[in-house]
Amino acid sequence: MCKHIRSKHETNTDKDKTDMKIYTYPSPAAEKRLGTIENRTIGFKKKDITAVNRIIENIRKKGDAALIGYTHQFDSTAVTASSIQVTPQEIEAAKNKTDPDFLKALNRAARHIKAFHRKQLQKSWISTDRAGVLLGQLINPVDAAGIYVPGGREGKTPLVSTVLMCAIPAVLAGVSKISMVTPPMKNGAVNPHLLVAAKKAGVRHIYKAGSAWAIAALAYGTESIPKADVIVGPGNIYVTLAKKLVSGDVGIDMLAGPSEILIVADDSAVPAYIAADLLSQAEHDPLSSSILVTTSPEIAKHVTMALEEQLHTLQRKNIAAAALKTYGAILVVPDITTAISIANRIAPEHLELQIQDPFSIIGNIRHAGAVFVGNHTPEPAGDYIAGPNHVLPTAGTARYASALSVDHFVKKTSLIHYAEAPFKKEARDIMRLAEVEGLDAHVNSVKIRLLDC
Repeated sequence: MCKHIRSKHETNTDKDKTDMKIYTYPSPAAEKRLGTIENRTIGFKKKDITAVNRIIENIRKKGDAALIGYTHQFDSTAVTASSIQVTPQEIEAAKNKTDPDFLKALNRAARHIKAFHRKQLQKSWISTDRAGVLLGQLINPVDAAGIYVPGGREGKTPLVSTVLMCAIPAVLAGVSKISMVTPPMKNGAVNPHLLVAAKKAGVRHIYKAGSAWAIAALAYGTESIPKADVIVGPGNIYVTLAKKLVSGDVGIDMLAGPSEILIVADDSAVPAYIAADLLSQAEHDPLSSSILVTTSPEIAKHVTMALEEQLHTLQRKNIAAAALKTYGAILVVPDITTAISIANRIAPEHLELQIQDPFSIIGNIRHAGAVFVGNHTPEPAGDYIAGPNHVLPTAGTARYASALSVDHFVKKTSLIHYAEAPFKKEARDIMRLAEVEGLDAHVNSVKIRLLDC
């Protein structure tokens, strides 16, 4: 039951301690902690709003000149207006800079993601249930989509999985023009892993631009980067803010905040697995949230030990430790029903069920971005290779929002046709409803036809 607790030779320093407290729920202390986590929001500082607005307006007015200016200032002086688009030669050369194991994993991930998202495709339909009335829905892709892919400092953390997760649904939806933007490295190149992933996903138009200026370029177009109808993909606070500010002029997927995980566990769970999964999200950002809700005080105790054991081995241990301290919690609850109630209340991005009979309570889960079922289904399986999309709602927005999907790249247009007989049959009801709303031109639009029938 409680395996992988601590090796004899391993010790921890005070610096590596997690500050992950255990709370008994219900209690005032547990309620206060939950409230702090629950009230996390995606906030923007006034100075950042001003700065990003200035960037957007500059891109709208000056196009490529502003785009290159920001790129030179923050990313690379090697990028020019003539080299901002990645060439076919660069894309082809990228494959030789990656290893066979990466290509094998990429191919598997792409295959699974494509298979899952293909099931989301919908067809246009027409119904003739009422005599003389034809109703339907037309499904059409948007003309152009923009994908933002973070590259990390100097391309050291290229999010190849994000390329697949964002591009494959767009390709399946039938979008004819897909533009990918990603920050260049100092030498003006793009990480080859990103280029290989883009080619695999079906993206041919790739641009060396990042941050808010890349989002503005996708939203309004420049001489080099075409205007998109929809912009998707995660990014830092400036990317997220830019998406918020251009939303309405273009469609966006969501405003994604720091990563989240909530694990529901009973005494059948493995503490080391739980700790590893909590840390997998904590390492993303100091504001990430990692929560364990368990019916077992023993599991709670051993998870704290496993967290400290694993934390000091991480490259990003300072980030993970800060996240656990700020928005981490271990709650010991009386039963699984209470645990699921807390999960629905938090509406986490990622919800793991490490319990004896997880499928028996699936129907009680109402709010979660994605649900990971069983001890051998860690969150990273969903991040990379399982198939469902990893672009998920955060900060409690899983109460109303869904994962990125094919639906984000299509439009649904209603189709309506009346023959004369059903029009006459329903005309007076149409007019009466319009009269109640005080819209006499609407009434006349119906009456003028009724008089001719």
